[in-house]
Amino acid sequence: MRSDNRLPVWASALIGLVTGAVAIGVSLLAAGLVKASAFPVFAVGNAAVDLTPAGLKDFAIRTFGENDKPVLLAGIFAVMAVLAVAVGVFAARDLRYGLAGLAAFGVVGLAAVLTRPDAGPVDAIPTVAGVAVGAIALRALLRRASAARDDGTRDDGTRDGDARDGDARDDGVRDGDARPEETGPPVMRAGRDRYAVNRRGLLTGVLGGAAVAGVSGLAGRALSGRSEVSAARVGLALPRPAVPAKPLPAGTDLRIRGLTPFVTPNRDFYRVDTAIVVPQVDPRDWTLRIGGMVDRPVELTLADLLKRPLVEEDVTLCCVSNPVGGHYTGNARWLGARLADVLRDAGVRSGADMLLSTSADGWTCGTPLDVVLDGRDALLAVAMNGEALPVDHGFPVRQVVPGLYGYVSATKWVTEIKVTRFDQDTAYWTTRGWAEKGPIKTQSRIDLPRDGGSVPAGRTVIAGVAWAQHRGVDAVEVRVDGGSWLQARLAEAPTADTWRQWVVDDWDAVPGRHTIEVRATDATGHTQTAQRAPVTPDGATGWHAVTVTVT
Repeated sequence: MRSDNRLPVWASALIGLVTGAVAIGVSLLAAGLVKASAFPVFAVGNAAVDLTPAGLKDFAIRTFGENDKPVLLAGIFAVMAVLAVAVGVFAARDLRYGLAGLAAFGVVGLAAVLTRPDAGPVDAIPTVAGVAVGAIALRALLRRASAARDDGTRDDGTRDGDARDGDARDDGVRDGDARPEETGPPVMRAGRDRYAVNRRGLLTGVLGGAAVAGVSGLAGRALSGRSEVSAARVGLALPRPAVPAKPLPAGTDLRIRGLTPFVTPNRDFYRVDTAIVVPQVDPRDWTLRIGGMVDRPVELTLADLLKRPLVEEDVTLCCVSNPVGGHYTGNARWLGARLADVLRDAGVRSGADMLLSTSADGWTCGTPLDVVLDGRDALLAVAMNGEALPVDHGFPVRQVVPGLYGYVSATKWVTEIKVTRFDQDTAYWTTRGWAEKGPIKTQSRIDLPRDGGSVPAGRTVIAGVAWAQHRGVDAVEVRVDGGSWLQARLAEAPTADTWRQWVVDDWDAVPGRHTIEVRATDATGHTQTAQRAPVTPDGATGWHAVTVTVT
């Protein structure tokens, strides 16, 4: 379909945008019927995360924090919008160009979808459906926007060759007689609009396309299982723990305004993972398969797991991407079955040294086996702070292993554990330059006063948190402007697997700018180093410092 009567750029760009919206909406609807992860936009986003170099990933986390995935998706949609405009502009010249552009979209989408770890042939349906319906929409919109319809009818309702107001026109020239100025090529004829557009046809077509895109997109979201999984989560009855956590000792939380609370509310708990779309795992369908170097492969349903003796434990988690002074750490009370007991039921064979766990979205994690079996409460957790795991944090089941960074321990939406060896298998982040084993380093952070803030002169509170999971924090020291170290008062801690609050409440602040530093010493006698190191490959080091102005 080639036309010399081209549309204006704004009209062809609008047609391209609506075509793209229709393709995305239809593919989202099809993904709701097939599988949410088969939505090509999400698949492209996941592929982008997988292919992102570690340095760029760290930059994204530092810059955007937990909004890194919405920013990535916004960028993908922005790029798609630009490309959709290009499809519309080129299709206005020749429909074949637009169809070729849509086909290119489809190839990229299919490549992203079909290379996901859990992909199957049926996962191609959303991409194919979106491209096919997009092609139909593109052709229809171009026809509706054309000034002369296919039946020859003009905008005023007459046909080519029909006379208006008799056989003669106002200029005396009969229909069919060539005017002197119409002897040139059609695109050069004087008095003819080279960029004619049927505005009514374009408007109705755009509104119709937008309706299709909106309705199909909303239906796709409704079918994606979010509401069903959320309802199942709310309705999940949690058994009482066989081994409940001890009540928190008096003085665990210093209750200083602005100081990080000892227990992190679920809504405030950090989230760092690779999932562009949070897996929606129906607890009725969830199973955990344990195999590899075991004597008796095990497969557990959620009902099986909940029948096991459940343990309640306070554990602080920390992301390896947490910079010095960062907030990618949080403390919660977890409820779950001991992972070591489940592994013993399977019978771990001699020579195994790693657990390769897999998430519902295909992400993998390599956990040192000896850490899980050394007596600490490594859990297959089902609850967090007294309620079923939030979907964002791994519902229905996730791993919690005290003392290890999350990338080697805290698999959310876990569905499979393979008992294996580090020299035989590699996990997601270890193939990208991160260390195989990630013990959490002794760290401390200043919460008060805030960096860059100002405080009045006089007695001022300096407070924060420190952590050294599974070793425990024994001391925290603070110094101002490189002076003598001041011993901080420590809050109580229920176990060595949680962080501790600390406070220096007698600093006599004098006017001026001051730099405050903090360091912690763990129960093994190790004091955190002042040497700064980046988060790659096994966690950041260095003293946290803030600068404040005393007025």
